[in-house]
Amino acid sequence: MGDSNETQALLRDSVIDEEENVSTISPIGPDEVPPPYEQAGQPMVTCRVCQAMIDISGKREQHVVKCSECNEATPIRNAPPGKKYVRCPCNCLLICKSSSQRIACPRADCKRIINLAPSPVTPPVPTLPGMCRVVCIHCQDTFLYQLMKNSPVRCPHCRKVSSVGPRMARAKGIKFALLSLIFFAIALGVTLGTLSAAKTHGGGIYVAYVGAFLLAFILAGRAIYFFAMKVSVIEGPM
Repeated sequence: MGDSNETQALLRDSVIDEEENVSTISPIGPDEVPPPYEQAGQPMVTCRVCQAMIDISGKREQHVVKCSECNEATPIRNAPPGKKYVRCPCNCLLICKSSSQRIACPRADCKRIINLAPSPVTPPVPTLPGMCRVVCIHCQDTFLYQLMKNSPVRCPHCRKVSSVGPRMARAKGIKFALLSLIFFAIALGVTLGTLSAAKTHGGGIYVAYVGAFLLAFILAGRAIYFFAMKVSVIEGPM
């Protein structure tokens, strides 16, 4: 960030005595991190300094990316636990401890002293029925989810799929497992019941046998998929 490595923390807590060139700003909140979107098949975010498009292909695990137009850093994930982002008026992106109240910009042509306003909190959950805040099991970022959908969710940050709470995945896994057993039993019964007819009518009935067993195995595969699905955690009361 700034003039150093994109993922390197720039600041150490220190006592700052200078009183000139002082600014008071607010840290960057979770709602200010730009969400990724697809453009021409490439994952992109908007630079928070010059508004240029930044390709984040292969960079989803990073916390920040550097813009090729203005050479400034833009966060694409929430700050690591115990840290917060701060944007100096010179546009240098800094990362410091959540408890820090006063920091200094490391750029030689700035050296501004920054007083930090209270850190913004995660936006409250909208008062919609079933709306909750979810912590992704894959990347640990937070997003909002409507529980009434009762379906797997794709994280807007890492794009990986998970179940919101264990109940949904378990219920769908049981549903597909039962359907698989039912279709397997039907396929087996039809096969045994028409085995003698199959010798007379030939290939057509064998195709029906294969189709019935194939459907049963596909349903079994879906059941295994849901039983093995990772579970994201619902944050706070539902």
